[in-house]
Amino acid sequence: MQTACQAVQHQRGRRQYNRLRNLVKDARHDCILFANEFQQYCYLPRERGESMEKWQTRSIYNAAVWYYNHCLGQLPVVMVTEDEDAIREYGGETEGVFVISFKNYLDNFWPDLKAVHELYDSILQSRRERECESQENNGKEYPEHLPMEVLEAGIKSGRYVQGVLNVNKHRAQMEAFVRLQGASGKETDLQSDILIHGTKARNRAIHGDVVAVELLLQHEWKGRTASLCENDTEEKAPGDTSSEPMPTGRVVGIIQKNWRDYVVTFPSKEESQSQGKNAQKILVTPWDYRIPKIRISTQQAEALQDCRVIVRIDSWESTSVYPNGHFVRVLGRIGDLEGETAVILVENSISVAPFSEVQMCEMPSSTSENPWNVNPEEEPKRIDLRNMHLIFSIDPKGCEDVDDALSIRTLANGNLELGVHIADVTHFVAVNSYTDIEARARATTYYLADRRYDMLPSILSADLCSLLSRVERYAVSVMWELDKKSYEILRVWYNRTIVQSSYKLVYEVAQGLLDGDLSVVDDILELKELDERTRQQKLEELVWAIGKLTDIARRVRAKRDSCGALELEGVEIRVQLDDKKNIHDLIPKQPLEVHETVAECMILANHWVAKMIWENFPHHALLRQHPPPRQEFFSELRECASAKGFSIDTRSNKALADSLSKADDPLDPTVNKLLRSMATQAMSNAQYFSTGSCPEEEFHHYGLALDKYTHFTSPIRRYADIVVHRLLMAASLKDTKVDVTANLFSNKDLEELCRHINNRNRAAQRAQKQSTELFQCMYFKDKVSETDERCTADGVIYSIRTNGVLVFVPRYGIKGAAYLKNKEGLVISCQSDGSCVWTPGSLQHFQNRITSTTVAGESVTFSLFDHITVKISVQSSRCHPDTIKLEIISNRPYKNIATELYQKNSHVLKADLVKEVTRSAEEAQLAQEKKNVEVIQEEYQQYCQTKGVSLYQLFEEIRDLALLDVSAGN
Repeated sequence: MQTACQAVQHQRGRRQYNRLRNLVKDARHDCILFANEFQQYCYLPRERGESMEKWQTRSIYNAAVWYYNHCLGQLPVVMVTEDEDAIREYGGETEGVFVISFKNYLDNFWPDLKAVHELYDSILQSRRERECESQENNGKEYPEHLPMEVLEAGIKSGRYVQGVLNVNKHRAQMEAFVRLQGASGKETDLQSDILIHGTKARNRAIHGDVVAVELLLQHEWKGRTASLCENDTEEKAPGDTSSEPMPTGRVVGIIQKNWRDYVVTFPSKEESQSQGKNAQKILVTPWDYRIPKIRISTQQAEALQDCRVIVRIDSWESTSVYPNGHFVRVLGRIGDLEGETAVILVENSISVAPFSEVQMCEMPSSTSENPWNVNPEEEPKRIDLRNMHLIFSIDPKGCEDVDDALSIRTLANGNLELGVHIADVTHFVAVNSYTDIEARARATTYYLADRRYDMLPSILSADLCSLLSRVERYAVSVMWELDKKSYEILRVWYNRTIVQSSYKLVYEVAQGLLDGDLSVVDDILELKELDERTRQQKLEELVWAIGKLTDIARRVRAKRDSCGALELEGVEIRVQLDDKKNIHDLIPKQPLEVHETVAECMILANHWVAKMIWENFPHHALLRQHPPPRQEFFSELRECASAKGFSIDTRSNKALADSLSKADDPLDPTVNKLLRSMATQAMSNAQYFSTGSCPEEEFHHYGLALDKYTHFTSPIRRYADIVVHRLLMAASLKDTKVDVTANLFSNKDLEELCRHINNRNRAAQRAQKQSTELFQCMYFKDKVSETDERCTADGVIYSIRTNGVLVFVPRYGIKGAAYLKNKEGLVISCQSDGSCVWTPGSLQHFQNRITSTTVAGESVTFSLFDHITVKISVQSSRCHPDTIKLEIISNRPYKNIATELYQKNSHVLKADLVKEVTRSAEEAQLAQEKKNVEVIQEEYQQYCQTKGVSLYQLFEEIRDLALLDVSAGN
């Protein structure tokens, strides 16, 4: 009811009002907002001297009575209120209209919902205790927050700055940073984050809140802590050293509280006893280190000691050391896989409830007895590519949601036709349907280490929209005509199509065909049932197509490289499970050239679609931008590169790309991988935006070196792509009489949607990372690190701290801290065989190295990019996520690391070499290039071996063996 919503705004503020309005507007909740103040028989004027609350209660009751009579008394109407005067006055006035408290409503209408009754009791108890505390406590633990009007005026004048509070999870009690937001920094000279030192200066702000900060005087500024830390819980850890002072401030007010559900753990029995005799008030510890302990009231503390539990924060008064909250529900037991996975989802505000019945009713029918088929009425509206094109997909093993497929063929005029075919999801998902609204809310498919949570029902994601082989599917296709020699784009067209993929290949098989390794043919199911002659013919067609696609991709990539495209590095780990779903191994993803082939085709399609939708809808197209990174974020990258004698130029993406290409140690490919990883970490996040809210000069994608970019190629798993598909189809119909803008977002609505999608994408990335870390810990947790060889691995030092080093373990994709000084004050010392022991001594820290010296005068130095041997174990925590612990056990590489690295990176070396060849070839005459390529291909077909490694790989191996330092292991 309109008056009820306005009552929330009047009593609880605009943020709570907006949350309520969004809930009401969400079609999945089947709510209707009745504008009772604009209805002739419901409107009541406010009487002279009548309070706002009294008038609102009277208006709501009057509208409830009218609605009951409007329904002819067929349905009872319930008005829920905590106003006891209203219950006494109106409770028995009208038969069929019940005016009752929320407690009575639950008892009479929902007596069996035990969890809801418990939640209500928890909230009620929390409220009572808060009221008692506010009466009892007069002493202030924190200063009061300034009123909102004072904060807004101070931000405009430049006295205060506005930003989002980010707590350092490794030093949650000491360090937090505020990143400038919006226009707050315009009147200041600040170029960096603002340090908030200590919890007092944080003034009850919680990680994620939008805060107003007052800068301290410059002589009061402090620096970031430069030492490693195991999640300190104290205000000051011993032996800390700080870096250069940076802008430091204190929080004077909270502009927006971004509180959410928090997963917590109850104290153990011993900890409960130490908290005092009052068993109802409990300090619970959040799973996230960055969130302070929360005080809640419950009588279930003992029963829930071994569980992960959800709580919500209700308030944090200036008189209280800790925030007050209430118990919501139990998630699962500590250490249980399902429970810990649920923790990750809740902590990232990810809802994965099953699709509702009403959503499933919108789905087309498809069963084994009656499979889905192309609708004859739809065929004339689409281009039929089923019999004209060799279409195939290349995806990871086990992929079910096949968004994209590729095709390449020679046209009658000798030119080439390249096709990217994307699942036509929008055919099945109508605008503002229940499925569309749910997909919009989820925004993305969430991929965890052992599972995924789909954005769309599986009948679409894994069946009707998935471009599986040998089945007819609807697609949206982008087709280019390319010059037969230069591969320059001559024309492009976009259309809805009907396709039938011939092959569903996995990356490893496609790479094998590209390398001439025909042993992978047995893994192509679609060729198995064919006779030998047909099989050979089909295989030759497929090999030609993959080879030609790769040639085109190399040329497209080289063109982007010349504009400054970056080749960045990320660590992707695949969890290998056995038949019983136990963790068998952790395997880093191996880069293949065919990965780049597919990626370049997708980037090309996204780029051209971006240009198309922007040209047609310049003020409300959905694009993706990647802003240039802040230069100060590159400082560690530059310092690390200089340790190896490399110079990194970060003035532009082109300069950075060229510098990273030159920063290559032929004896240790890990150096370049780590430098690229550091460059990746320094980058700003790419994000979606509406073109009407951003000037064109800011459209640029820094990493891809493209002026316009969007996401079009994965509509099964990204809602942004669904929006782009609708824009593209609207653009292609613009010349017709069809109203193409009716189902498109306005700039304002699209801007809000982009914020939501960006938020959900960040949540998906965090959840995937946390899930991988969970499985890494589970893998090592049941292993004895002292005896199990799998717990010993080679590590590479990539950062120096005052009391240790940061180490990358390529075998498992792990990054972590390794201490050179332990809690007892002993330092690491190396014996003659390289093994390490703890002895009394001291550490001396330099920019690119750290030296440990014993009291006897023996010293050992650890430098950037040194290979060392580490022992991997798990540091368990009852309240927080488990973490990987690295311990240096030798200052020498583990086994023959050079050979191991070569095997791991053989495909990377090949890809880099191919790029150099391509760049050189571009400078030659096109006719001569074609002639040379044909000669090479003929000789290759004649002389190469078809089993084992290719001749190309053999030459690479000889080259790298020649570069190995054979004395490295002595």
